[in-house]
Amino acid sequence: MKTKAILNIAVAGLILMIVSCQHHPIVPYVPGSCDPDSVYFNKDVFPIIQSNCNMTGCHGNGSAQDGVDLTSYDGIMLTGEIKPFDPNGSDLFEAITETDLDKRMPLAPANALTADQIDKIRKWIEQGAKNNFCSDCDTNLITFSGAVFPTIQSYCKGCHSGAAPSGGINLTNYSEIKSQAESGALYGVVNHEVGFVPMPLGQAKLDDCKIVQIKKWIEAGALDN
Repeated sequence: MKTKAILNIAVAGLILMIVSCQHHPIVPYVPGSCDPDSVYFNKDVFPIIQSNCNMTGCHGNGSAQDGVDLTSYDGIMLTGEIKPFDPNGSDLFEAITETDLDKRMPLAPANALTADQIDKIRKWIEQGAKNNFCSDCDTNLITFSGAVFPTIQSYCKGCHSGAAPSGGINLTNYSEIKSQAESGALYGVVNHEVGFVPMPLGQAKLDDCKIVQIKKWIEAGALDN
């Protein structure tokens, strides 16, 4: 009798669980959605560091000046001495906001990070300097200002701007970018096609969505839209 009672209780519990699930379904997590109030390492912070810091002779592509390797999240956290929630106590943030040009990173004559780029890194640290990921890439509605230019600014402008741009190629405005697009060079380098130097140099290939965006923008006439 005791065994039967225990079995009845177990069955009743199982039924209750099933009923509870039916009345309160679990909403599946959809990866990739971006919170507009959050700063993401993969989407916002790492591209800035890749484009402006991870070059040969600096902090990437086989170089780690002063022991600082900024080629990965772990490297940035450890050798950039990031203190989550404390931008002013983080060495990397101090370096990019330094007013002394002999100490400011990137070193002159390279351009300093923009106020927007610095603000993104600051907010990322304030939010805990997480190794967080999201993607809001859309291959349907593509414009130069909304899709292509932000990608170029994040991944290319660090090397292709200033007084001595890499390869003598500037990518700071629409006309310069359009010229590279019409020659076939822009798509060739980002898609790592034969005969072109893969870009970003020494870094991982752009994700497929961004490459598709660039391709579609070029095919549509490389408009200043």
